[in-house]
Amino acid sequence: MCFHTIQNKLSRQIEKRFKAKMRDESLFAIQKSINGFTFPKTPIITNEHPDIIEHYNWGLIPDWSKDDQIKKMTLNAKIETLEEKPSFKNVISQRCLVIANGFNEWQWLDSKGNTKIKYRIGIQNEELFAFAGLYSHWTDTTVGELRNTYTIVTTQANPLMAEIHNIKKRMPIILRPEDEVHWLDQAPVQDFAFPYGVDLVARKVSTDVPPLLLF
Repeated sequence: MCFHTIQNKLSRQIEKRFKAKMRDESLFAIQKSINGFTFPKTPIITNEHPDIIEHYNWGLIPDWSKDDQIKKMTLNAKIETLEEKPSFKNVISQRCLVIANGFNEWQWLDSKGNTKIKYRIGIQNEELFAFAGLYSHWTDTTVGELRNTYTIVTTQANPLMAEIHNIKKRMPIILRPEDEVHWLDQAPVQDFAFPYGVDLVARKVSTDVPPLLLF
C-alpha cells in the first residue's frame, strides 16, 4: 500500500517538471514526511485543470458520503477493484497526478511486524514523479464546506516491492512521465496495472547501503 510519502522539492521545481502553475502558493510546503493518516493537503494535478497545481486532502470522500469518516479507508484504491468498490467506481474518470519524489515502506522481519526495516523508495536521483490518483468533490452539509480529496491507486508489487512490502505485496502506481497525460485523458485503468511500472530505487533509511535497483 502507500500511506507515507515525501515531497521535498521547491514549488518552482514542481512547476517546471509538470509544466503547470501553483494555484495557491500559500498552501505549498516542503514535506519531508507526509503521513496519510493525518489527511494532509498535498499538491496534485487534476484532469479538470491539467495546467494548474492544486492542494487536495489525502483520503478520498465520495460525494454520496454522509460524513468524512470513510477517508480512513480510502487513502489507497486497488486498481483491480476500482469498478466494483462504491467509493471509487463513480470517480474512475476523475483522474489526478499526485506529486511526490518518494515514499516510505516497511519490510517486516517477523510475522507480527514487531521488527521492521524502513525503506525510502523513489526513482533515480530522487526526481519528481506522479502517483496515479483519483479525486472527489464532497460537501460537508453540516457546515456547507466543499472538500476536495484524493486517493492513490495501487497495484500488485513488482519484484523489488514484493521484497520490501513482503506481507501484502502491494505498491503505488508511479506513472512514467510520458504516460501522465494518458492517465489524465482516460486511458483504460487496467493499462496501468502490474506489470506496468517504472524502475525504482530503494534505500534503507537507517543505514548507508547501496540502493536496490529494479531493471
